Amino acid sequence: MSRTVGTTVRGIRAPIIKEGDNLVEIVAKSLKDSWETEKYNLHDKDVVGITESLVARAQGNYVTIDNIAEDVNRKLGDEIGVVLPILSRNRFSIILKGLARGVKKMYLLLSYPCDEVGNHLMDIEKMDELGINPYTDVLSEKKYRELFGAVVAHKFTGIDYVQMYREIAEQEKAEIEIILANDPREILKFTKNILTADIHTRKRTKRILKQAGAEKVIGLDDLCTEPFNGSGYNKDYGLLGSNKSTEERIKLFPRNGQIYVDEIQKKIKDLTGKEIEVMIYGDGAFKDPVGKIWELADPVVSPAYTSGLIGTPNELKLKYFADNKFDGLESQEMCKAMKEFIRNKQDDLVGSMDSQGTTPRQLTDLLGSLCDLTSGSGDKGTPIILIQGYFDNYAVE
Repeated sequence: MSRTVGTTVRGIRAPIIKEGDNLVEIVAKSLKDSWETEKYNLHDKDVVGITESLVARAQGNYVTIDNIAEDVNRKLGDEIGVVLPILSRNRFSIILKGLARGVKKMYLLLSYPCDEVGNHLMDIEKMDELGINPYTDVLSEKKYRELFGAVVAHKFTGIDYVQMYREIAEQEKAEIEIILANDPREILKFTKNILTADIHTRKRTKRILKQAGAEKVIGLDDLCTEPFNGSGYNKDYGLLGSNKSTEERIKLFPRNGQIYVDEIQKKIKDLTGKEIEVMIYGDGAFKDPVGKIWELADPVVSPAYTSGLIGTPNELKLKYFADNKFDGLESQEMCKAMKEFIRNKQDDLVGSMDSQGTTPRQLTDLLGSLCDLTSGSGDKGTPIILIQGYFDNYAVE
């Protein structure tokens, strides 16, 4: 019988991970329990995804609010400008608490009408009606309130982030002034010591500020890059990719991830003889068409992965060939011709019209998005994802 299933995705349940747990053994056991219970087998080129929080929790990669306060004060001093942070309850808000604890005065520059990942501070239609030019106009907090009202709540969270961020700073006894602008150089009218809080545009923002005369410029990726008295750290990403753990502690993006994926790959091969691929994944790289939010608040989708996941898909566009090259064939003849055509496709279709319309993204971004959508961010309890048949095609029986 011909094969009837292509790619399958399973969310694998796992125990709650604690600091110091042997993650390699736990992942392997969780997978083994699953395939034995559900009666399926692993195959070469199956993909196992492990959520980044599992890795960070196992390695105890945490910092405290006091750690952040100490580091920012040591690197920038008592008065700082913070530019282009995202609007988030579990990401930047807890970082802001640490920044505010470490300084006396903060100038906070927020982008508008939305932040870097699509969280809105205002209705874009009303912005247009008011004749506001987001490329040139700078709004004080007072002017923002006059134009848009006392409470501007986020569509999904219901949070007024301008008010929330003000309250966080003031609770830490820091004076704060909030400005809305999209040119980071506006912050230099207030201070020359700057922390860039954007994620994917951070290198450009740092360059622009340095060229414009900033005296000190660092990013979130430059804070907590080394341990403080036994704390966690991330030398590559600092506070980027972090999440709130408690009111006084932050979980960082995992470090040394390559060790974990390589060891898990070896452990599974020892158990099954199969050469699987393994990746650590964080946020998926996709955009919500309703809320307009781009999911990717982590610095990368996957901070570590085995070598078989390097590259991009090498696929033909089936429906294009069905409508063109094989249009005159009967159904069975078309299937046979299509499979033969796939078996003989080029090893590299980059730039070829044969691949037009296929998804030009890194494999780890595609797979990481699939993993993230499967595991979710709530209470599903499946932080390990098994993807089978992803590298198969229509010609594989």
